[in-house]
Amino acid sequence: MKKTIFLILLFATSSCFAQEIALLKYNGGGDWYANPTSLPNLIKFCNATINTKLKSKPRTVEPSSPDLLSYPFIHMTGHGNVVFNDAELINLRNYLLAGGFLHIDDNYGMDEYIRKEIKKIFPNDNLIEIPSNHVLFQKPFIFNNGLPKIHEHDGKRPQAFGIFIKGKLVLLYTYECDLGDGWEDSEVHNDPYEVREKALKMGANIINYIFTN
Repeated sequence: MKKTIFLILLFATSSCFAQEIALLKYNGGGDWYANPTSLPNLIKFCNATINTKLKSKPRTVEPSSPDLLSYPFIHMTGHGNVVFNDAELINLRNYLLAGGFLHIDDNYGMDEYIRKEIKKIFPNDNLIEIPSNHVLFQKPFIFNNGLPKIHEHDGKRPQAFGIFIKGKLVLLYTYECDLGDGWEDSEVHNDPYEVREKALKMGANIINYIFTN
């Protein structure tokens, strides 16, 4: 109960004070540090377009840390293995049940590992594909076809999956999309402006969902 109240107060003050978002540093050997320019660019875009007041540099947080509760949005990415121990699983579950939000963006190669770990966080809940008419794809930027395709990888369609608690999305898993690559500096992947803008707008929708729902 105290954790829930804490997060409610934290998010309620977001319109007055600069808030921090964080990158999750996990174990297992996967490159949690991939896409180093992505979150700073997303922060800059959100502050300029949807009137957020996010601090310009994201923090790094480990899944076992009590500091999880300091961040309304935690981003996770990588290409490989992910392992959460029991204490980390409990801490992540408590964070999400208390009102936190975790966005997991498969940077290509994470899928077979992260699905197992998500199931450990919420053993009684299944990942649900989020339909294109969900508010996540409607405000403030409209994505009529749902999650955009940023990088091709295996040529599969992009999919957004979620864990919903009492009707609220608390964990978002973006697959075959690679939003984080689209948020990076233009010279990193040489993506055209239109692709990067699409990725940043989808990222802004995610941030907007957190602070308005």
